[in-house]
Amino acid sequence: MFSVQLGSALSVGLIDNVGPAGTAWLRLSLGAIIFLILARPPLRSIRLPDMPVLLGLGIVTGTMTVSFLVAIERIPLGTAVAIEFLGPLTVAAVRSRTVRAAAWPALALLGVVLLTEPWHGAVDIVGIGFASLGSVCWGGYILLTQRAGDRFTGIQSLSITIPIAAVTAAVVGIPQAVGHLSLGIIAAAAGLALLLPVLPFALEMLALRRMSASAFGTLMAIEPALGLLIGLLVLGQMPSIVQIIGILLVVLAGAAAQRGGDRDDPIHHDPVTETGLA
Repeated sequence: MFSVQLGSALSVGLIDNVGPAGTAWLRLSLGAIIFLILARPPLRSIRLPDMPVLLGLGIVTGTMTVSFLVAIERIPLGTAVAIEFLGPLTVAAVRSRTVRAAAWPALALLGVVLLTEPWHGAVDIVGIGFASLGSVCWGGYILLTQRAGDRFTGIQSLSITIPIAAVTAAVVGIPQAVGHLSLGIIAAAAGLALLLPVLPFALEMLALRRMSASAFGTLMAIEPALGLLIGLLVLGQMPSIVQIIGILLVVLAGAAAQRGGDRDDPIHHDPVTETGLA
């Protein structure tokens, strides 16, 4: 989580040079190269029913990355993370199959309202809109990643889907980045690619081999708070008392929503794709 949020915060500098979509394209493209070096794509193992899942997962990943970077260009990092977290939180609540679970996304939404403080009249609708799009994509990412994980191991599936995500981001990323590329920018993007997506995916594999998906998801609930902290330390984004209360509500809702949210073991057990939270 630290790697994800630090990578997001440090991406702000790159966004100033090549734009949010350009940053997403560079990060995903260089991440794809690293994953292709680590694992050969299992192309011969792909069946016709796998194609929509793999294509969908790659497209959702690329769209989610672009949307989040556009959001953090316009709104504080902690707020963007909290809004995006509504996606996986809603998925976890639905999986719990209880009426009471619907209260947790509502509580998190209240926290997001406190974070955005609309009563001050300075709400960035575009930033919130892109963060909300990222939220929808993250929810879909979880479901599609589990489907892909039932067929392929974590690194194998990433060696297929991350290149697709890079191509998706390229549609809007290349026009933003063209004319602004240099060896320094490419080197910076390579470092950011290690922070996100390469390192978090690898660490999640190690973590999920030793803990349940529910426990993992509960720990992931602190990510909005970590985003707020990194935003303060790295970007100087000082939250108000009301915003701190809002982020605490999101964290509480995220942790509570994980109770009873485990799925049955898939046919092919993959420690990364049990949650899809990468």
